[in-house]
Amino acid sequence: MANTPSFGLSAISQISVTTHDLERAEAFYRDRLGMRHLFSAPGMAFFDCDGVRLMLAVPTDEAFDHPSSIIYFRVEDIQAAYEILRGRGVAFEGTPHVVARLPGRDVWLADFRDLDGNVLALMSEVPT
Repeated sequence: MANTPSFGLSAISQISVTTHDLERAEAFYRDRLGMRHLFSAPGMAFFDCDGVRLMLAVPTDEAFDHPSSIIYFRVEDIQAAYEILRGRGVAFEGTPHVVARLPGRDVWLADFRDLDGNVLALMSEVPT
């Protein structure tokens, strides 16, 4: 199947983010970011991101002990989401800003970090 020319990866099932303090990270994602906690297991906590599972995990090996890739959270109203999260103590790298002007829409981003230094971002495509 993987060698079939029409095969291509598209759906993301789960994303893993490294943490060194699972309890603190779990509270950040649940309470500050308002994400829905699914379940926890030893060294791991799982959240729902509109059908994609986010796993917070304490690294079990040096090979896995590094910051994550940037996770972009889609929001309808980036200004409102920015203000809500700032009100919950989320420290942004800057204010929401346009990164691309495309036909019929502008792409906006606002970057922030979780408590372990992993970069996260809000993303919104605003019709023009």
